[in-house]
Amino acid sequence: MRLLVATRNPGKVRELRDILAAYPDIEIIGLEHLGVPESPEEDAVEAFETFEENALAKARYFAALTGALTLADDSGICVDALGGAPGVRSRRFAGEVEARGEHQDEANNRHLLRLLADVPPEARTAQYVCAAALAGPPGWDDVFVGTCDGVVVDSPRGSGGFGYDPLFYLPDEGMTFGELPAERKREISHRARAVRAAAEALPGGPRG
Repeated sequence: MRLLVATRNPGKVRELRDILAAYPDIEIIGLEHLGVPESPEEDAVEAFETFEENALAKARYFAALTGALTLADDSGICVDALGGAPGVRSRRFAGEVEARGEHQDEANNRHLLRLLADVPPEARTAQYVCAAALAGPPGWDDVFVGTCDGVVVDSPRGSGGFGYDPLFYLPDEGMTFGELPAERKREISHRARAVRAAAEALPGGPRG
C-alpha cells in the first residue's frame, strides 16, 4: 500500500517515516516523490479553528490533487496560561511568515518564552495535540487525535525533535522531547499516538 505523507516539514517527514516503519506493508511517499510543487494554496487550506478540521482539509486537498491515499496532520502546543494558545496557530506563532524550518522553530520558541516570562513553573502546563487525517479513495476520510501532557520549561533543552520539542518537558520522563531518545518519542508522543491509530484504520491495512 502506498501512502502519501502530505507535509513540507522535513522534521515531520522524518518523524512520520519512523513511526510508520512499524508497518512494513505501507510504502511511504512524499510530495517531492510525486513532483508536487509548493503553492500558496496549500497554506490557505488550513484555515480552520480546530486541528481536526485543518488535518482533514489538508488530507483531502492533496488526495484530490494527486489521486493518492493521503495522510496529513495538524498539530501544535496548547499552553494553559495562554488560554490554549498558540493551538492551531503554533506553526506561525511568532508571526515571521517568511521563516522556515529551524529558523521558524527558533522564532516561535523565543516568542513563547517571552509570553511566559512572568509565569511561575507550576502554571506552565501545556498539551501537545496532533490530529492525523486520512483521505482517499474519493468519498472516504477519517481523522484521529493523539495528545501528550507536559510543562513548558524556561529555556530550550536538547537538540532532538523539532518545533517546540526543546521546551516541552515531560515530568514522567524527566526530560524534554528535545532530550528524549527518538525511539521513546515514537512510543509516547502525540503524533505517534494519532498516526498509529490512522495506520490501523487504513483501507485494507492492519485493521482496515
